Amino acid sequence: MTMAEVIDFVSRFAVFAAAPVRTRTAVTSVKRADPGYIVSTTNGDLRCRALVLASGACNVPHVPQLQQAVPPSIECLTPFGYRNPDRLPEGNVLIVGASATGVQLADEIHRSGRRVTLSVGEHVRLPRTYRGRDVLWWMDKSGVWNQRYDEIDDLTRARNLPSPQLVGTPAPTTLDLNVLSAAGVELVGRLSAVRDGRALFSGGLRNQFALADLKMDRLLDAFDDWARTTARDADVAPPERFEPTRVPALSRLSLDLTSGEIRTIIWATGFRPDYSWLDVPVLDRKGHLRHEGGVVEAPGLYAIGLPVLRRRKSTFIYGAEDDARELVDHLAGYLAASAAR
Repeated sequence: MTMAEVIDFVSRFAVFAAAPVRTRTAVTSVKRADPGYIVSTTNGDLRCRALVLASGACNVPHVPQLQQAVPPSIECLTPFGYRNPDRLPEGNVLIVGASATGVQLADEIHRSGRRVTLSVGEHVRLPRTYRGRDVLWWMDKSGVWNQRYDEIDDLTRARNLPSPQLVGTPAPTTLDLNVLSAAGVELVGRLSAVRDGRALFSGGLRNQFALADLKMDRLLDAFDDWARTTARDADVAPPERFEPTRVPALSRLSLDLTSGEIRTIIWATGFRPDYSWLDVPVLDRKGHLRHEGGVVEAPGLYAIGLPVLRRRKSTFIYGAEDDARELVDHLAGYLAASAAR
């Protein structure tokens, strides 16, 4: 779905459900009351016995502290501030981060005629299509997206995995590091420090590539096993494997940010939630909600739409549906019990 189609879908759903939606209304604070909560907004206060937080996990760009050491002559942007290549200062661009946002920006800016250097750390590599089907079809049908949070060994790591290197263009084309390097994008290692005006990159590019390739191949093996055991082999194309990520013959370990070679740095280093308005003690030291499958550590408080909330698909529009059913059951039970008390 395009952005316009998503907006239309949500707007029509609000009308169909006859929900009392309050538009142009910003929440400024949430505080405990007895019982329930007081939600202060730009259009007055709301009182409630239970509250669902659906504000998402990508409210604020996450920028590492080493940005503070970047020379002032360099324009620093995040994806929130980027619009198009024409709005950037003249000159070359360093993009830090090679997940979905980073590779898409590298591709677009390079196509505009600029030289682009892409700093690559941990990343998730996936083909856009596999065996004739969209890779997300495989993720859904094979049950990967439906894996529950209480079935995952390292839940914290699963909730912090980088977004896959995918692009949602109408044409189902793969955009990965091989495509970018073949086009002329320079690949360097993870940005580890900025000292005396020089950006310093790690030398572990080969290891990063090998790990991402290994994980992708394991996932494709799981797809093949599912197709074979469910007799779906005949419905899809034969199994395939992809060229390993090519390691540059030379990968520089530093870049002089005072030479004028780089004029812009875009920090595609992820996002974090913003709970500055939540005046309830339910955040850990990193600013994340403490919750068990969306049931927050405060009476009658819930969350939905966070990474791997109850399933791997929790952050998708369609993925929130199953989570919502279970959370509503819990919420209804809470309200019934509190009314009885």
